[in-house]
Amino acid sequence: MEQIINYVKPELIVVAIALYFIGMAVKQSETIADKYIPSILGIAGIVICGIYVVATCTIGTGQDIAMALFTAIVQGILVAGLSNYVNQLIKQSGKEE
Repeated sequence: MEQIINYVKPELIVVAIALYFIGMAVKQSETIADKYIPSILGIAGIVICGIYVVATCTIGTGQDIAMALFTAIVQGILVAGLSNYVNQLIKQSGKEE
């Protein structure tokens, strides 16, 4: 887990926490099948990280746009994965073997 956190921008760790709670809310609503929840969290993570990237960097050239898109996608996937990882840690800690 420490290696994953090393790649996530520190200010975006809070997004992983928010995605965890979004995932829990979607699961409790029972309107969406469980198999779609990781995809929903991934898309939400990319969108939220995209908003952050656009708000914090200057976009003037095509290269800047490409870098912003790349950063948003990678960070979004990482924070969504981190939220799923935390969810699994919580589930597994409650199981008895």
